[in-house]
Amino acid sequence: MTSGTSGSSAMLLSTKNTNTEFFLQGVTVCLDAMRQAFPETSSLQRTTKFFYTPTFRQSEAGIPIGPNSSTPASSHHMLNLYTTPATAFEVSNEKDTLYLHLLFALKDPSVGTLESNFASTVFYAFSALQERWQELVEDIERGKISTALSLEPKVRARLEALMKPDPQRAAQLRAHFQDSFRGIAKRLWPHLHLVLAVDSGSNQIYGEMLRENYCKGVPFYSPFYAATEGLIGVNLWPQALNRRYLLCPRSMFCEFISESSLDEETPHTLLMEEVKEGENYELLVTNASGLFRYRIGDIVKVVGFHNQCPIVEFQYRRGQMLNVRGEKVSEALFLDALKKAVAQWPGAQLVDYCCAESGILGDSIGGSDPHYQVFLELKGVRRLTEEQRHKLDISLQQDSAVYKSFRIKGSIGPMRVQLVADGAFNELRKRMMAYSSTSPNTFKMHRVLRRKEYAEFLLGKTVS
Repeated sequence: MTSGTSGSSAMLLSTKNTNTEFFLQGVTVCLDAMRQAFPETSSLQRTTKFFYTPTFRQSEAGIPIGPNSSTPASSHHMLNLYTTPATAFEVSNEKDTLYLHLLFALKDPSVGTLESNFASTVFYAFSALQERWQELVEDIERGKISTALSLEPKVRARLEALMKPDPQRAAQLRAHFQDSFRGIAKRLWPHLHLVLAVDSGSNQIYGEMLRENYCKGVPFYSPFYAATEGLIGVNLWPQALNRRYLLCPRSMFCEFISESSLDEETPHTLLMEEVKEGENYELLVTNASGLFRYRIGDIVKVVGFHNQCPIVEFQYRRGQMLNVRGEKVSEALFLDALKKAVAQWPGAQLVDYCCAESGILGDSIGGSDPHYQVFLELKGVRRLTEEQRHKLDISLQQDSAVYKSFRIKGSIGPMRVQLVADGAFNELRKRMMAYSSTSPNTFKMHRVLRRKEYAEFLLGKTVS
């Protein structure tokens, strides 16, 4: 199942060929690049990997239906490399599994790597840590597991057999948490070398927040450009700030549609040797598991070539554009404008955001001019003034001449900026996963909401 960020979730075939290519062309290549860039990662330290056991259902023919990514079951031969014991993955509740991830990671001061598919999962983990650290420290001190977790008696017994009272480690942790959460990762785990997670595209915001706050001073490596459709590219330049990916021609056959031709019914396509550096294209893929000339909706920029193969930077997804009058504001453009505006709001720190076009909410919000509804979750701010809200609209006008012209003409009304309650996006994430049968391992936050009930849910969480 795809993550459904461009609308409804789609069902695609996954075969052994696809998974083998991902390992041979992706995992092994990136492990080599990682060891060359960060030689400390070759040490025998454990990794804390934040991933979860997904729920699979079956087709009428008995074919399993679920997410296409590494799971605890598919990684059973590697679980001994991780801080979380195998028994923890028998727990189906995501919140309880995350608590166990954190508990066993905190017990081990020598953790070397934090890993997950996406930076968002690492960010959610640190948010939970900030909320529940006292409970976790008490468990380490007592050598028990909190009774707040709904664990089967046998699972609890097996997990508690791995615990023993450790008041010394608990005292260390308590001192670190009472100090501050800025740079907390490096204090909890002094030998932490790397955060291994994709932090480009819709995960860029989470990578930035982690680097500025919880994981300050820890290097990040964004290894793959991949989708449910399969492996698309690998990052051979781990230390480069701009995430660049070398396309993998043996994993997927790629064609390219010029950005100027995206709206044509039968656009002309280019092959790898025909693309030009500096140009933007939509990817069209043919893979080993049956997808034929399939438009995945990703727009990439060709930034160079490795030998004769294109190197690309992800730009935006077609299905995640704001477009009420043909202005086509991409996720990247909106996020840049949002960050500039938030920087002008004293004490404000962006936690998460999404937008909705006014049309999906109908008459419930009043006003006839089409406009953007913007939902923000912030730290350090309890209310927004009208002047602060206006700064976001001005910021986008400064970055987008087309949006500005529509605003001046009055064809697009002023942006409506809503500050939502703490935790609203975490609740929204759970609703989205339940609706689309998406696993926490593959979930991506929708930056443009296409379902009315999601927008109405956030309107109901508005505090300012």
